[in-house]
Amino acid sequence: MSFKSMILAVTLAAVAFSGTACAKEAKKEEKQAILITSFGTSMPSARKAIDNLVAAAKKAFPGAEVRLAFTSNIIRRKLTREGKKNVPPTPVMALAQLNDEGFSTVGVMPTHIIPGAEYDEIKNVVEAWGELKGKYGIKDLRLGKTFLSSVEGCDEMAEILVKRFEKLAGKDTAVVLMGHGTPHHIANAMYSQLQVALDKIADGRFFIGTVENTPLIEDVVAALKKAGYKKTLVSPLMIVAGDHANNDMADKDDPESWYSILKKEGFAVETYIKGLGEDKGVTAAFVEHLKEMMK
Repeated sequence: MSFKSMILAVTLAAVAFSGTACAKEAKKEEKQAILITSFGTSMPSARKAIDNLVAAAKKAFPGAEVRLAFTSNIIRRKLTREGKKNVPPTPVMALAQLNDEGFSTVGVMPTHIIPGAEYDEIKNVVEAWGELKGKYGIKDLRLGKTFLSSVEGCDEMAEILVKRFEKLAGKDTAVVLMGHGTPHHIANAMYSQLQVALDKIADGRFFIGTVENTPLIEDVVAALKKAGYKKTLVSPLMIVAGDHANNDMADKDDPESWYSILKKEGFAVETYIKGLGEDKGVTAAFVEHLKEMMK
């Protein structure tokens, strides 16, 4: 091989190596991640609902890194005190870690039912992080929507709920759903929109109340009596059946629980203590929201 031929071969090899390196670097820059955010729970039985949504996300996006963050510092500290391992980080901590590992596209997906105060906090984090530029910023940062963020979302959830309870409650049994509620926030109106959607397709068999805003359990009791129901099935309108579901809703020894109040008012009461995150229909809707966010 002549000297010129050798130089040309070395040059071509260098170009090829450089191209490969650039391609690898470009590939690195295109790393995608999904950060699922949940208020969290300290109840092992309730954690199943969260883990189910995380597993569904991993199955739907095999090429993306899927991680979980808890928004409640109280829950995180409690789990840490109890010696639990792998306690989920806060959203801020999780985003910092993803940035440090070189993820350029990150979708933040809340598990909230309504876009209330908790959702606003996540939105503030995403918007604040989006203002960061350069090496400390994330090139493409996205935020997903909640389940009840539109009329269409309420219609979709109504269909899911009717299917969820069609075999659990007879036609003579009213389904009472406990939502969390959000104080002093317009998003609380989404529960009323969901009630409208349910009334259209379920013949007035569903009754929605909340823990922290209207309609209250007293409003639900009045509506049940007006409708003439005697039997009720009470279940959480929450992704996780945690403290509210087990204590505020279903505690038979607490005179202020929904179970006790309904019993005192003369209703036959059964409870179904499972979070919506365990429901197949809710899981499918969650995956569709993820696909919409990441497309």
